[in-house]
Amino acid sequence: MLNEETIAAIADELVEAGRTRTPVPLLHTRYEGMDVEDAYAVQKLWASRLEAEGRRVAGRKIGLTSKAMQAATGITEPDYGVIFDDQVLENGAVVEWKRYTHPRIEVELAFKLGRDLKGPGVTVFDVLDATDYVVPALEILDSRIEMEGRTIVDTISDNAALGAMVVGGRPVRPHETDLRWVASLLYRNQEIVETGVAAGVLNHPATGVAWLADKLAQHGQDLRAGDIILAGSFTRPMWVYEGDTVYADYGPLGTVTCRFV
Repeated sequence: MLNEETIAAIADELVEAGRTRTPVPLLHTRYEGMDVEDAYAVQKLWASRLEAEGRRVAGRKIGLTSKAMQAATGITEPDYGVIFDDQVLENGAVVEWKRYTHPRIEVELAFKLGRDLKGPGVTVFDVLDATDYVVPALEILDSRIEMEGRTIVDTISDNAALGAMVVGGRPVRPHETDLRWVASLLYRNQEIVETGVAAGVLNHPATGVAWLADKLAQHGQDLRAGDIILAGSFTRPMWVYEGDTVYADYGPLGTVTCRFV
């Protein structure tokens, strides 16, 4: 376990890395014995630093919930991060590529909560009952810590690698469709790159939200009505470059797109 001074120093280092867009060296190689709880303490303090600057928390993201993402990262347990309101972009957004550290795109579903969810013991059915609507989303991944050789403590400390999200398509009530069978085709510049089905996220995307509510309870937190929850990617991350257009087709749930300039 790390002491409070070390956790504060890491949080400040990551705040500065976000400002300069210069990733810092891996944490697990610099801080022997750093564990998952240390990493969440770093993330919580980092987020509080940004809130003190005037940013507002809009929800949470869940990461590493699918076999595709676990295989892509070599990390076998889920994690979570904070979504700030200025990270929620509208469909068709024009995104500054240089704002991020070589961004990548993931295909996800976002849950908008109509009621609070407080763990422990939250079930998929509790999540569905508490959800106002589910909508297609793209996650833009960023990194404030070096990518190569990451472990779970690096990823958690780095706010689960969230850069931003793009929301679009057609919102649906959670009981209007079988969310397990929501599929997406992901294109970069009119070329199909990835495909996936939402059941790839822990067999049901709502399972990730239930996991999150229970995990937050361990840290004395809960999910609130109005929160937007990114439930985890069901494709591998797709690299994007300056000038690229991204387009995701969710079939009956519509499309989401953005362009990097």
